[in-house]
Amino acid sequence: MGGGGGRRGDRQAEPLLRKLSGSSSDNSSEEHPVKRTGTVWTAMAHVITAVIGSGVLSLAWSVAQLGWVGGPAAMVLFAGVTVVQSSLLADCYISRDPERGAAVRNRSYVDAIRLYLGKKSQMLSGFFLGFSLFGNSVVYTLTAAASMRAIERANCYHREGQGAPCCAAGAGGSSEAYYMLLFGVAQVALSQIPDFHSMAWLSVFAAVMSFFYSFIGFGLGAAKVIENGVIKGGIGGVSLVSPTQKVWRVAQALGDIAFAYPFSLVLLEIEDTLRSPPAESQTMKRAARASIAVTTFFYLGCGCFGYAAFGDGTPGNLLTGFGDPYWLVGLANLCVVLHLLGGYQVYAQPMFALVERRFGAGVVDAEMPLLGRVSVSRLCFRTANVAAATAVAVWFPYFNQVVGLIGAFTFWPLAIHFPVQMYLAQGKVAPWTGRWLAIQAFSAGCLVACGFASVGSAMGVFGPERS
Repeated sequence: MGGGGGRRGDRQAEPLLRKLSGSSSDNSSEEHPVKRTGTVWTAMAHVITAVIGSGVLSLAWSVAQLGWVGGPAAMVLFAGVTVVQSSLLADCYISRDPERGAAVRNRSYVDAIRLYLGKKSQMLSGFFLGFSLFGNSVVYTLTAAASMRAIERANCYHREGQGAPCCAAGAGGSSEAYYMLLFGVAQVALSQIPDFHSMAWLSVFAAVMSFFYSFIGFGLGAAKVIENGVIKGGIGGVSLVSPTQKVWRVAQALGDIAFAYPFSLVLLEIEDTLRSPPAESQTMKRAARASIAVTTFFYLGCGCFGYAAFGDGTPGNLLTGFGDPYWLVGLANLCVVLHLLGGYQVYAQPMFALVERRFGAGVVDAEMPLLGRVSVSRLCFRTANVAAATAVAVWFPYFNQVVGLIGAFTFWPLAIHFPVQMYLAQGKVAPWTGRWLAIQAFSAGCLVACGFASVGSAMGVFGPERS
């Protein structure tokens, strides 16, 4: 728990929390308080694990669509937007019981929306939140499978020679669907981690892996540029025959970048792990700013060097464009897979908690090999969820398009609209004041950009052309 005042506030606010929770599991969690020991460093590990993930590998492709001006500018812009919205949302973690004046912890995104905006907004946000959390599981499965397949292909090319037909999937090589199933099996086991508070070790491990493969991608891109002796690419990006196709590609690229940054849907869960003093919101804001600065550095490095190295031929997944040194490329892809094992859980655990708080985790326990004593209903639900995400990944194996669609469709409601409305309610900002108008203009501008990106990304997934 936090400081002494926070503990007294939690006990005094129990009647309000019971009213808000709507499930017996919430009450039990308050009867058995969670020990909060997180620091700015553990918060940064969680954020970096959540942010530097599958999105970073598509950024070189995004820069290729937007060009040398639009690509870096879009990344810096979305970084700034993420810093602003994360700061707004961090202030919504602690609220006050209007009747008692006691502190109330909003332990999850939907809890905060229900308190500040009401049940209708909670239901609407639940739809977008479920779509985003489940979509992240799908994208992480796609990325892990692509990286495992790349390791196999690189080793095969090293033995048989570059471009050997026997190394292709279906011709002696394994299909990506096979690797999706392997990744899904690993996630079934990791999904039995009880909750977010129990996975700090996994986030730290995953964050270290993300630094490894980001450094490798950065270095490989720089080395490729030096080898080529020229910086490829142009101001306007990839030239396409059809102007309409160019518009949809630009929209899809914006969706990819939008997907690469926000972590608002897990921010309050991360903040709920922090000890106090200092105030949880202060620690969370420090962690968010530092993490976004670090990730933006890697994003610009990987995105720009990748585009400079490959030009119009920039691949959708940056690491798949490198063949040599094969062992270094293989190591980078292995780090991606290891990172995604933890990154998957950063987004899956809040979804598990959301459903289990609503319907209960179950009371029937059973002894399971390797897992010990587990809740049967928890095991069944979490396994079914992983299986469903794996099935969708096998069905729609279009990495860039899926990344862009999820990012564009969920960015504005989850990362902008609801945090803005909660901040206005929490701060009691009067309508039509300068502060109110500035925040609403910020929200409206993001809505226009995300609407454009959503249409383009939807065309990429469901249209006749999938790049």
